[in-house]
Amino acid sequence: MSITIYVPCDSTAVSIGADRVAKAIYQEAQKRNITIQLIRNGSRGLYWLEPMVEVLTAEGRKAYGPVQVSDVTSLFDANFVNGGEHPLYLGLTEEIEYLKKQQRLTFARIGITDPISLEDYISHEGYQGLSNALKLSQADIVKAVTDSGLRGRGGAAFPTGIKWNTVLNTPSEQKYIICNADEGDSGTFSDRMVMESDPFVLIEGMTIAGIAVGATQGYIYLRVEYPHAHKALNAAIEKAYASGYLGDNIQGSGKTFNLEVRLGAGAYVCGEETSLMESLEGKRGLVRFKPPLPAISGLFGKPTVVNNVISLASVPIILDKGGDYYRDFGMGRSRGTLPLQLAGNLKHTGLVEVAFGMTLRELLYDFGGGSATGRPIKAVQVGGPLGSYLPESQFDTPLDYEAFAANWTVLGHGGVVAFDDTANMAELARYNMEFCAAESCGKCTPCRIGSTRGYEVMDEIIAGHALDKNIPLLRDLCNTLLNGSLCALGGMTPYPVLSALNHFPKDFGVDDQANTAV
Repeated sequence: MSITIYVPCDSTAVSIGADRVAKAIYQEAQKRNITIQLIRNGSRGLYWLEPMVEVLTAEGRKAYGPVQVSDVTSLFDANFVNGGEHPLYLGLTEEIEYLKKQQRLTFARIGITDPISLEDYISHEGYQGLSNALKLSQADIVKAVTDSGLRGRGGAAFPTGIKWNTVLNTPSEQKYIICNADEGDSGTFSDRMVMESDPFVLIEGMTIAGIAVGATQGYIYLRVEYPHAHKALNAAIEKAYASGYLGDNIQGSGKTFNLEVRLGAGAYVCGEETSLMESLEGKRGLVRFKPPLPAISGLFGKPTVVNNVISLASVPIILDKGGDYYRDFGMGRSRGTLPLQLAGNLKHTGLVEVAFGMTLRELLYDFGGGSATGRPIKAVQVGGPLGSYLPESQFDTPLDYEAFAANWTVLGHGGVVAFDDTANMAELARYNMEFCAAESCGKCTPCRIGSTRGYEVMDEIIAGHALDKNIPLLRDLCNTLLNGSLCALGGMTPYPVLSALNHFPKDFGVDDQANTAV
C-alpha cells in the first residue's frame, strides 16, 4: 500500500528548500524500498514552519516542520511515514492552533489539494458555485454577490455587487472581466498563495463573473515577479478548457467565457485599475481621469469588471453556499472573511483568514506570537506602503473597514508589517515618500513633484535642520498630495508619513504636543 506524503510547491516553501526536501524524501523512500505517493500541495501559510511536510495516516494528516534535507534520514528512522514521533512532529495538521483558530472560506482548499489537479479541485467542492450559477439568471447571480456583502479585497473595499450590477446594466456588444493580480504592497502575499496553491478557484470566480455580467473575455493581469503563479495559472487554464469549464460552451450551457494571463512589467502604479487597463491595451501605465468609470467605459472603452484576486476567489463559495452564508461572517458593513498576511518583526509570520471583527492586538499576539526579537512592538503598518502606522494605543482596533477609517487608517489588502521599538519612524516615513517618487506614473504634479520634495524635506528633518520650518512644510506637502493627486498612490502617501509624525514625533526631533523642536 502506497504512503501519501505532501510537500508544498509554493514559492515561499521552495525558496527555503521544499524542492530539495521533496527530492530527498523520494530518494530515501526508494533506498528503503518504501512505496510513496509524493504530492506537491500548496502551503498552509504557516511560514515559520516551512517547509512543512505532511503524511496521510489513519487519524488524518500529520505534520512535521520546518524540515530540511538533513532531517530526512532521521524522519524515516522515526517512522514518520506512519506518523511516528520526531522532534519536528507537529501533530495533526488541522489541530495546529494557528490553523484551528481560523475561518478559512476563500482558502478552504489551500494546502489540502494538488493545485493543478482538476480532479482534486472538484472532489473538494470545486465548481459547485459555477454549477449553481449556470442555473440562475444574470441578475440573480449579481444579487447573490450583493447579498453576501462582499467588498473589494484589493484595498478600496467597494461593494462588489454594485460594480457587477453596473456592468450588467450597461449595454455593449463586448464586456470584460479583469483580475488585478498585480500584488505589489509590502508584506502581502495572499493573491500569490491563491494563484500558486488553488488557481482553479480564481478561474471559477472569474467565469462566474463573466456569466453574471455578460462578459465573454477575461484577463488575469499578473506581475512578472510571480513566475510560479504564472505557471500554475496557465496549467490550470489549459485543464479548464480541456474539461469544458472555459470556452464557447461551458458545461453544455451555451455560455462563453475565455481567459488568459497577461504579464505586467512590475510598475506599482499598474495596481491602480485604470493604469492597469492602459498597460493591458499596450500603452504606458498612466492613470486615467475618472469619470468615466471602468464599469461603464473600461478596457478598450467597453464595460469592465476589475476585481482583485481575493475578491474573485471569494465568489465560488458565495454561489455554492449562498450570499447569506458568507454574510453571516464578519461585523458591521465588513462581511465575510479577510485573508491577513503577517510579516515583519513577528515570531509567526504567514497567512491568517478570519472573519472581520478580530482586533489587531489579537492578530499580532494570538497568531503572530509577538515580535521575533522579543522587544515591544512599536508600530504596525497595515495596508501596504501607503497604509498608516498604528501605535500600540490603536492595537485594540477591530479589523473592520469603518473602524480603521475612523482612525485615519486603512485595512487595504490585509498586509500587516510589524516593527519593534528599535525602528526609527522618521526613516520609515522618508522611505514612504521615496517609494511614491519612484513609483509615480508622473501624470499629475502633486504626486510627481510633491513626493520628490517630500523625501528631500525628510532628509532635512532627519538631519535636524530647521525643524520649525521643515515640519510645517512636510505637512503642507502632504496636504497637497492628499487633496490634489489623481489616484491613491499620491493621495495615500500622506497616510504613513503623517501617522508616523503624529504618533511618533520624537523620532522626528519634535515635541509631543506642538511639533516644535526639542
